[in-house]
Amino acid sequence: MRIFDIYETEGIRIEDPGLQRVINLNERLMLKSHGREVGKFGKLKVNIIERLINLVAVPGHRGKKHKLQTSHATGKYSKNTKVILEALKIIEEKTKQNPIQILVKAVENSAPRDEVTTIEYGGAKYPQAVDSSPLRRLNLALRNLVHGGYDKSFRKKVKISEGLAREILLAAEGSNESLAVQKRVESEKQADSAR
Repeated sequence: MRIFDIYETEGIRIEDPGLQRVINLNERLMLKSHGREVGKFGKLKVNIIERLINLVAVPGHRGKKHKLQTSHATGKYSKNTKVILEALKIIEEKTKQNPIQILVKAVENSAPRDEVTTIEYGGAKYPQAVDSSPLRRLNLALRNLVHGGYDKSFRKKVKISEGLAREILLAAEGSNESLAVQKRVESEKQADSAR
């Protein structure tokens, strides 16, 4: 059994010990759980590729910036799956390696270890550095990879699949050109200054 009957997940190594428990690489022919995996830790049971497909489908703005990012992602699961499959194919052509291993490496390089939260004490607010939980690290890494892919293709002559493939490749190398790696470095710098 392989993912989409194309990619094997047998020899894939997850080197980050914090992410080993939360990155799901279960092999399935079709990655579509129909929202069956519910509960507090239901996301742990969902394959990482399916989670990436679901994040590509999120339309609208990002944060407080009302800049349309994914107006073409209309919620068609098959269309979003095709985008991810094309991105994985591009990665495989460029690297001659298993693209799922490259994706895992990109997630490891773009998952922030520390974050900043605000603590209110005596009417004053202070920034406080906190460790990120493994599931939140994975969520942030996947979200930032998708945002970086959209940034590389939004209002440009680059398809979303090409932009996403480029973002994943840059993140796997640990390059600062990757938006996800930039966000991780920025988050960890803020946490260091708030200690």
